[in-house]
Amino acid sequence: MSAVHNEQTKLLATALNNIAVAFVVIGFVTPITAMSFGVASAPSLRSTTAFFAAIWLSAGIGIHPIGRCVLRSIKP
Repeated sequence: MSAVHNEQTKLLATALNNIAVAFVVIGFVTPITAMSFGVASAPSLRSTTAFFAAIWLSAGIGIHPIGRCVLRSIKP
């Protein structure tokens, strides 16, 4: 039973980490990349853009430790 529990725990931690990466890419990397390449529909560099990019980055960074915490429940 502990092997199944460990695999489910690892799967949950991986899913949380993938969500964290998606948050960072969608809300932080994509707008910065679009602005640097001069995409016409890219958001302009304003304080609101920086604010929302910081929120997405913080959310991604905040979810990652939750996944690490989930891994602590792995049974030997």
